Amino acid sequence: MADGSRRTRLLTFLLVPLVVLAVGVLATVTFRTSFQLEKLREQSVVEATLSLANEKADRLDKLIVEQDDAVASDVNIGDFSTLTQRWLKGAARQTPTVRAVLVVHLRRPLRDVVAFASRAPGPEDETFRRLLTQRMLNDMVLDEEPKRGLRHLHKSYAGVNYLVSYWQRRHDGNDYLIVAWHDVPRIVHEIFPRVYSERGDQSRINVVDAEGRIVYGPPLSGGEFTVGRPFATTLYKWRVNVTLTSAEELAENVARRRVLEMVLVGLSGIVVIAGIIVVLVAAARERRLSQLKSEFVANVSHELKTPLSLVRMFGELLQSGRVESPEKRDQYLQIIVDESERLGQLIENVLDFARVERGKVAYDMTEGGVGEVVARAVEACRMRADREQVKLDLVIPGGSDVALRDEGALEVAVINLVDNALKYAKSGELVRVEVRQVTGYTEVRVSDCGPGIPLEDKKRIFERFERGRGAQEQKVRGSGIGLALVKHIAEAHGGRAWVEPNQPRGSTFVFTIPRLQRPSRSAAVASGAPAV
Repeated sequence: MADGSRRTRLLTFLLVPLVVLAVGVLATVTFRTSFQLEKLREQSVVEATLSLANEKADRLDKLIVEQDDAVASDVNIGDFSTLTQRWLKGAARQTPTVRAVLVVHLRRPLRDVVAFASRAPGPEDETFRRLLTQRMLNDMVLDEEPKRGLRHLHKSYAGVNYLVSYWQRRHDGNDYLIVAWHDVPRIVHEIFPRVYSERGDQSRINVVDAEGRIVYGPPLSGGEFTVGRPFATTLYKWRVNVTLTSAEELAENVARRRVLEMVLVGLSGIVVIAGIIVVLVAAARERRLSQLKSEFVANVSHELKTPLSLVRMFGELLQSGRVESPEKRDQYLQIIVDESERLGQLIENVLDFARVERGKVAYDMTEGGVGEVVARAVEACRMRADREQVKLDLVIPGGSDVALRDEGALEVAVINLVDNALKYAKSGELVRVEVRQVTGYTEVRVSDCGPGIPLEDKKRIFERFERGRGAQEQKVRGSGIGLALVKHIAEAHGGRAWVEPNQPRGSTFVFTIPRLQRPSRSAAVASGAPAV
């Protein structure tokens, strides 16, 4: 049996770390899988957002380039006099953002403007002309051999943003630069809303400059689902930022779901670990209870064997007729009677405890005094106390101690406490039984001069099968059920049981019984009830 218990403990200690490891692996795999799925979802959202950002940026570039192509088709290098007529004819429809078109002669030292057409002539035209010839041309990428490629210049001058489209052309040995001046404020206030505020679009968009200042649109949360992309060819100093409205909700859902998953996995781990702890504690308590039951069986067997052996021995002596002295005969008969009573008390304790364990104890509660029941129980123990030369005192002060009590159960409780005290008392020592009246209760106190109860034993001394360290060290006989019966009887009466240390040695075992509260005579008269 010991080998089986050892194998069970070894298996338990091996399985517990494996279960904890399995929980850790499961939590790790769950977190990793969850994070990977979230990453895949996030990646798909980012790719969709990036695709949308590219489409939005390319749409504006395409719109401006289409206007540039329209301007290029209206410029006749061979005859600049027709520029104004040809371009303004369809300017409002074909090139709504182009404010003016200029042709610069690149071969001349001053790079003169040889042709100029404006949609709304004004002082700003002359300012732009000077800006173009004095500063912008230096910032443009010009080829020695003119190519037909379209280029753009997007730059801020004196705090004002400019966007110009330009082409180089050669005609009759002369190099010309065609420039289309785009109205940037008009692009921001008219074109951006038309391009980026489509009805039903499930996105939020803004445009920011190189310093991150918002040029158009609302502020966007700088989360992982916001994608920015510069304009490729036209407003290349600016960047369009796009975030999907569903992505913002997804980000919030991801954060909430991640927290929820972490909490659930954490709670699952806690529940598993708590379950393991509960199982281990229950197994340990079960092993201890099994051990205590084994000790209880051994103790009860010993307790039964001792009085039976004495009864048999002295009975055989009397039967043999070898006892000649009448005094010896009476002494042996008294020992047989005492041991029989002790045997009966032990058997009664075991039967009472068995009924308690099965939950089939039925108490016969009657109204009466507690002190008189305690006195009868003490008198039942007095002969044993006298035989062991232990002084047994009983103190019952005056006063009402009427309570609802089961006389037999109360006697059992007192006899068990007195019997327990006599086991540890030495010849000439005192065991004191006292009945006290406290607020609402009657206290029954049994004090001894024994070894006392260690602090670590006080909480479990009233548990079933438990015996104090002093009883084991001094090898005092006992079954370990007496104090458990006392506790059960006290609680069944509505009281409780505990132990207190005595100075310098010994202990006081106490249990309480609630008193019946009777109305005073004056209160009874006032209420019309008969006074007792």
